[in-house]
Amino acid sequence: MRRAWPWHRLVWTALFLLCFAGPALALEGQSAQAPVNIEADSISYIQENDVYQASGHVTINFSGGTLQADSVSLERGANIATAEGRVVVRTDGDVLQGDKVVFDVTTNTGVIYAGKMFMSQNHFYLTGDRIEKLGEATYHIQSVSLTTCDGETPDWRIVARELNVTVDGYGTMKDGKFLARDMPLLYLPYFLFPAKTTRQTGLLLPRIAYSQEKLGADVELPFFWAVSDSADATLYQRYMEKRGFQEGVEFRYFSSQESYGTIYGDYLRDTAQITEQTDNLSRDWQEPQRRWSFYLQNYTALQPGLYLRSDIARVSDIWYFKDFSSHNYYLDHYAQKGEDRFKKVYFTADETLASLESKVRLVKDWSLYNFTALLDYTDNLASNNNEATLQKYPEISLAGVKQSFFGTPINIDFNVSGSHNYRGTGPMGNLADLQPVFSLPLNIGGAFHLTPEVAVRETLWQRNDDPGTEGGRQGSRTAYRFGLDATTSLSRDYVLPGKNVEKVRHEIKPELLYTYVPHVEQADVPDFADLITEQKTLAAAVTNTLIAKMKGKDGKTSYVEMLRFKLAQNIDMQEVKFGDVNMELDFKPMAYLGFSARNIFNVNDGRWDKVGYDLHLADVRGDNVSIGYRYTRDLAEGINLSLKAVLTTNFDLFYDLKRNELDHSYLDNSVRLSYTRQCWSVGLSYADTFNDRTFMLSLSLRGLGQSGEKK
Repeated sequence: MRRAWPWHRLVWTALFLLCFAGPALALEGQSAQAPVNIEADSISYIQENDVYQASGHVTINFSGGTLQADSVSLERGANIATAEGRVVVRTDGDVLQGDKVVFDVTTNTGVIYAGKMFMSQNHFYLTGDRIEKLGEATYHIQSVSLTTCDGETPDWRIVARELNVTVDGYGTMKDGKFLARDMPLLYLPYFLFPAKTTRQTGLLLPRIAYSQEKLGADVELPFFWAVSDSADATLYQRYMEKRGFQEGVEFRYFSSQESYGTIYGDYLRDTAQITEQTDNLSRDWQEPQRRWSFYLQNYTALQPGLYLRSDIARVSDIWYFKDFSSHNYYLDHYAQKGEDRFKKVYFTADETLASLESKVRLVKDWSLYNFTALLDYTDNLASNNNEATLQKYPEISLAGVKQSFFGTPINIDFNVSGSHNYRGTGPMGNLADLQPVFSLPLNIGGAFHLTPEVAVRETLWQRNDDPGTEGGRQGSRTAYRFGLDATTSLSRDYVLPGKNVEKVRHEIKPELLYTYVPHVEQADVPDFADLITEQKTLAAAVTNTLIAKMKGKDGKTSYVEMLRFKLAQNIDMQEVKFGDVNMELDFKPMAYLGFSARNIFNVNDGRWDKVGYDLHLADVRGDNVSIGYRYTRDLAEGINLSLKAVLTTNFDLFYDLKRNELDHSYLDNSVRLSYTRQCWSVGLSYADTFNDRTFMLSLSLRGLGQSGEKK
């Protein structure tokens, strides 16, 4: 979940010092709250004043930290503990300093004079002329200064005349100012904020941009609301000069490690007047349009091995992502790997998005089986009409992983599925599919592996769109597939005289796969069932790999695949025709160099049908460049370039290029200059695409967040 301003940690660090100042000095007649060790030049008891006194290089070691001071005393009668002279407390990486600490052991109240505090977790520095603990969790701080910058002269800080705060309650700041060095940039005469012990409500940094063609001036101001320990919300207020005012809200919940989710929605009364026609799409908007988007991502584990997952995304119209491609919620939360539970948008939300799919899945896993119940709905964003788009709700499937068939050497895996297929116009109905696969793995001489395989596929369907449809309302199809897979491998190890590489293994793995699928009559099969193509092919492949055995500086062994090169080709045995040659190459001889290729060569035409190259270079400074080339015959040709140059210690330059070579247009042509200091950074970017030009200014303050980015 997001981290907010840690006022609670600042005051609790002070409390930690105050709480231990009294109990630590309970040398006799008092029970310490925890084991304490006291070292000092002298420790004495003044009987007439009933005072314990430790003086001269006093060091108190307690559980979790230490306290150092010139002198520490405890008045037993008044229960007042005092530490004076260069007071320093260290606890779990946090540091508190002060000239003097006075603490009432009975009431747990006290004062720190000329206090300085460092909180390591979020790298916060806090100073106050007087930090006073008024009650169990209530504090009053005078002349407050807050920053995350190192050094005596911070680049930025927040100062206020006084601060009153109650931990797990609310706080008020009076006469607050945001300073860049000593220059005031923002004045807050009175500021109310919650002081929760986890996350806190407040404004996030704004996002400022300019879109020349589509949006005009574009300003977004997010507001974060810590609803509870397990839920939060972010309200997005966005003004676009050419579109109007958009309101969005994100709600996130995290009830447990196995139950969490995100709900997002936005609404805009779009005032732009647009007449446009591209390919098969057209619009003529002369009146304000009501535009919205909705997103739901949920994961709930009902019990071990049983979970429900929802990924629902809907938009008001097919133009939504085309109009807001420079910035939207979905682009910010896209994650290809989905490791962040709150960053799981599975699609790239820009003008290239052709369809939007929503799914709800109930899944039950066993050791050898998987059951899935699925609801699937698709919005076709490449058509003005979604009536012909096929929808599946529900679809139920049961799959079994490869396992022994009743204890015999024969293996079986299978898939059984059934679905209801619906659309507004066109073939629709019910479909059932059963496909068991039997295989017998054989090991010949320890070097050759031979696996014959037989698959049977039975398909049943029932149409309910038109009783008079040719072929009737019901039908079935039976198909067979026979296969024979033969593999072997040859390898040799080469010992290299190097510090890091102990040896390299070269492995050659040839493969042959014969597949035979007899002809199946399927003239009446509806389009919501997969067509099965008659097949008699021989697939041949050979894979070369170089795997290095590496020894690190710590002595640990690791294995790195330096080279993988695969050639594969199909031969049509029916027409005695050679198919395309597929080439795959991955070459990474070192951490800072990588090259990959994915090519398809048409041997019959003597031309390349598909070409793809990627080169990645980097160095120890952090400079890196990625160059990609894509070509699909008669369809697409493009160049991708991504560059990061470390100009100086503080300046970084980024450049991204996506160019369509067929029509010599730029899908993306953007440059960003970033200036980074220890506790803040600022970036200026410019993007020139085929239909818009945008400028954006971003600001990041360490510990407080970044404009256009959420934590």
